[in-house]
Amino acid sequence: PPLLEPLFPPQPGASPGFAERVRQHKVRLEWVRAEPGGLRGAVRVLNVAFEKAVSVRYTRNAWASCAEVPASYQPPGPPDGSTDRFSFLLPLGAAVEAGLEFAVRYRVAGAEYWDNNGGQNYRLRSRQRLPPAAGLAQDPDSSAWIHFI
Repeated sequence: PPLLEPLFPPQPGASPGFAERVRQHKVRLEWVRAEPGGLRGAVRVLNVAFEKAVSVRYTRNAWASCAEVPASYQPPGPPDGSTDRFSFLLPLGAAVEAGLEFAVRYRVAGAEYWDNNGGQNYRLRSRQRLPPAAGLAQDPDSSAWIHFI
């Protein structure tokens, strides 16, 4: 399958001011990582109410169609006590030639908040994997045993 290369910093949660951005916007992507099974990530949300729903809406074809997956609460919550962490896995398979775009949705207390990377969406570019580097030419007799009596 192709590699997905983020066109944004893959760990926004490690940048200065992240906690303040979560307080201000209610929801922010914390990190993403491409894995063989798909795109895994975490989202941080402001703990506005106990009942909440976090999901990730994504497309592999420039929004000609899209899908949405729910994110799962990850206990224990962050030590700050004012935010919660949710994780997600976007199952991508091999069909990501056009790349991937996604945005995060947070529904709580009758309101809906989005993190769409400042209106740009979170975009990942598809790159072909390079074949394994060919090793040095091997001597055809290198696996032969030499036995001296």
